[in-house]
Amino acid sequence: MIEFLSPVSKKVMANREIMPPGTLGKQIEAHSKIGELPDLKGVKFAILGIKENRGDVNFIGSEISFDPYRKALYSLYPGNWNYKIIDLGDIEKGETAEDSRFAAKEVIAALLKKDIVPLILGGSQDLAFAQYRAFDEFGNMVNIVNIDNRFDLGNAELPISNKSYVGKMVVEQPYNLFNYSILGYQSFFNAPQEIVLMDKLFFDAYRLGEISADTTIVEPIMRDADMVTLDVTAIKSAELSFRNNDSPNGFDGREICAISRYAGISNKVKSFGVYELNDSIENRSGAMLIAQILWYFIEGFNFRVEDDEFDNEKLFTSYKVPIEDEVLEFKKSNKTERWWIVLPFISNVNNKLKRRTLLPCTYGEYLGACNQEIPERWLKARHKNEV
Repeated sequence: MIEFLSPVSKKVMANREIMPPGTLGKQIEAHSKIGELPDLKGVKFAILGIKENRGDVNFIGSEISFDPYRKALYSLYPGNWNYKIIDLGDIEKGETAEDSRFAAKEVIAALLKKDIVPLILGGSQDLAFAQYRAFDEFGNMVNIVNIDNRFDLGNAELPISNKSYVGKMVVEQPYNLFNYSILGYQSFFNAPQEIVLMDKLFFDAYRLGEISADTTIVEPIMRDADMVTLDVTAIKSAELSFRNNDSPNGFDGREICAISRYAGISNKVKSFGVYELNDSIENRSGAMLIAQILWYFIEGFNFRVEDDEFDNEKLFTSYKVPIEDEVLEFKKSNKTERWWIVLPFISNVNNKLKRRTLLPCTYGEYLGACNQEIPERWLKARHKNEV
């Protein structure tokens, strides 16, 4: 892993020296010398920069520095945490963008094997493909949540880019992608044929207005995610002073931090990536917002509560709701009051899932079922399981 990493810049290390005691900068162990990584024993979070941006369809030769984001994050005080955090420094651009993605995949996979959560600062969002491929060695189906204003499906037959990496996830072996959910898409940024394709693939898409109206609907979506990615152009351009994002619409600072906290609370999320970071973020408040997004992810992680084993019926309350020819079964945890809906195993089809599965849902979806409304997430999951 060390062969792929360059140290945190001397400017950031010098700035850390003058920070007040108790700040994260005084507590984070950083990769500051070539060939000397921090001790990984007991580490829970690892900050990782990936300076690759050649996958950007608008790439014009710009270089990336993550110094502003590191300085902002280091300046914050931790919450009531007791986690060891390290900063591994950066993966520099390889000879090709493919080389950079390979290095990213290797480093992220190495961290996942040690049960360390990578906090990724990345250039173009095609790097999310490397974040996804880091799960290959584990052999499990992967659920992805992407916070973005575009689907990024693209044409899988064309070279990978920050607008087409999801298509590659769908068509390239090994076929590990089970579900892809997007939060905050805006219809006018997405071609009609991509909207239709999302529906045909039974992927989940939530519009910006839907999330902004009720941020709590993010919780069950995140609860089933293995990895989360954020395209910073999903945030209002005014919030970041983001020169290359000319859309006035997007998540505001409070909303995106709440979404990040829900990602941290999820017991399944194992990596969190923030992409499309470049020199277009002009002021310190933009860098500070990115730092606070990472802070809220860690804060959410601190409040994770493991749900009890579902085999013990005494720990859950079950509700069976007859709808048409189906009987939907809901379960509510007596400890956390979280809700699930049961996706039954169907023996006469070639299931992707080999056992009964519990899908996270909301209390509102249970009430809807009582009014004879079959939850859309249940229908999509069942269709996907039968394909």
